[in-house]
Amino acid sequence: MPAVKRAGCFPGKDGTMNKKMGKYLAAVAVGAAAGAAVRKVRTARRKKEDERMAAIEEAVINNRDYGDRRAYLIGGGLASMAAAAYLIRDCRFPADRITVYEGMHILGGSNDGAGSAETGFVCRGGRMLNEETYENFWELFDTIPSLKDPGKSVTQEILEFDHAHPTHAKARLVDRNGRILDVRSMGFNQADRMAILKLLMTDERKLDNLTIQDWFKETPHIFETNFWYMWQTTFAFQKHSSLFEFRRYMNRMIFEFSRIETLEGVTRTPLNQYDSVIRPLELYLRRAGVNFVENCEVTDLDFTEGPGICVKTLYLKRRAEHADSEEDVGAGEDTDNRENICGSKVIETEETISLRRNDICIMTNACMTDSATLGSLYEPAPAPQKKPVSGELWAKVAAKKPGMGDPRPFFSKPEESNWLSFTVTCRGDAILKTIEEFTGNVPGSGALMTFKDSNWLLSSVVAAQPHFANQPEDVTIFWGYGLYTEAVGDYVKKPMKDCTGQELLNEYLHHLHISEEKIAELMKTVINVIPCYMPYVDAQFQPRKMSDRPPVIPAGSTNFAMVSQFVEIPEDMVFTEEYSVRAARIAVYGLMDVKKKLCPVTPYNRQPKILLKALKKAYQ
Repeated sequence: MPAVKRAGCFPGKDGTMNKKMGKYLAAVAVGAAAGAAVRKVRTARRKKEDERMAAIEEAVINNRDYGDRRAYLIGGGLASMAAAAYLIRDCRFPADRITVYEGMHILGGSNDGAGSAETGFVCRGGRMLNEETYENFWELFDTIPSLKDPGKSVTQEILEFDHAHPTHAKARLVDRNGRILDVRSMGFNQADRMAILKLLMTDERKLDNLTIQDWFKETPHIFETNFWYMWQTTFAFQKHSSLFEFRRYMNRMIFEFSRIETLEGVTRTPLNQYDSVIRPLELYLRRAGVNFVENCEVTDLDFTEGPGICVKTLYLKRRAEHADSEEDVGAGEDTDNRENICGSKVIETEETISLRRNDICIMTNACMTDSATLGSLYEPAPAPQKKPVSGELWAKVAAKKPGMGDPRPFFSKPEESNWLSFTVTCRGDAILKTIEEFTGNVPGSGALMTFKDSNWLLSSVVAAQPHFANQPEDVTIFWGYGLYTEAVGDYVKKPMKDCTGQELLNEYLHHLHISEEKIAELMKTVINVIPCYMPYVDAQFQPRKMSDRPPVIPAGSTNFAMVSQFVEIPEDMVFTEEYSVRAARIAVYGLMDVKKKLCPVTPYNRQPKILLKALKKAYQ
């Protein structure tokens, strides 16, 4: 080939091609700069217009006259409390005309944290926060004052604490021999990668009733990978979980994929989430004048006749305690038990509330911790005696009007949706020091550790101490859970669900491969181990049709909305605090005709840099 032609195709000695390439790159750079300038101008114009429209909307809201209009919120969990906050903050709705009904004696729903150093502390579950995907959560709590430092917001307090105590798990997976595994590689083969890619590119409307196992039936190897063990236990997925939810997590948490082995994306609260999130929000609402009615269960709703959806009546069941009973109530009651531990008798009364047509009603249509039961050091958590209260209310409502979803796929198979957690309370830090020596993580830095070969698929979290507002310096706690409650333990030869707190801790300590003598010494430091059996904690992950979860505001509704982990919010992922807060914001803005913008679902799955990181991780 003549040299002159080579020079036209490849960089030659004379630099001809280099010059051409230089001109090309210069042109590209100029074009990129021009494009960036145009985008900057457009962004500035859009921001200015948004500010103008926001000012107009603010003026409109400030001039509203609500008259005798009232708001009734059913359920005292995060979603209802967030709805109350949005009504006050963004609608200027009179706080004293907001009433929240809660069936338990305490607010917070699934965000809990209770107990004492004498009786032991308990958290039913651990709720992972995330800085990148909790858009509405951070925005709301940036306006809620911290309990510890009222000059700071809850958002500031949490993020400052988290940045000062970063998560970097050094023992994410441990095998049956007590060896910490190298999990930097996801362990995929090419078939695994292609199956995941195909799933991400598939329209979710084609995934009705499919499970994760259904999708990967031709590539079962994926269930043996590091990825599956880490993804499964981080988010509590099972093979029989909904493919909808798995796909949404893969899209919504795609940036987490590249750091799943260290869990650096976990955002820590200074204390448990009841103390760090619920208590400051509750104080804000009470100070504003919101009415809270605890120990009051909403048993049914009636709607006006004819088309459309308009709530006209609430049916209430109130509970009041009387201390003159001689009944003896033992351990093992439901967590929202109807009799207190002193044996006091509970008297129930019924009443109705009539709504005006301009009143609004926002209902928590289901709760993942419904029917949960507690055990103790020497007693297992008993089998639940009650049906899920909020799920039963949802079923009644769904039978009265179309478009309300269907609770049956979520609450009909507790054998699939259950798991069991346990909270360990100790004198001193001997057990925590043992875990630290094993993992290399100081308390609060390690996130989740999973014994991948354990029959129960046992995991634990050691939070920064103290984890409770009333936790003394000489008392320590940690939390664990298992997904396979019917399985017999590796060391304690009983199904997990039948184990006492002592047996659960014994199984856990044996997985650390320490001597029997040391286990016996560590057991002497234990104050209590409280098991918690939750039959519906994974209910939001059950296989379903797209239509089984109702929209936040059903079609044709004039005064009614639903909020929970069981409503449908496109593109977002359930089992998160963000989902509850986003649902509350949608409900309030829609029912109150507020034109303000919600924080959108950030499209990380369409950001090239994040996708490239995920791709590299998949081939690592």
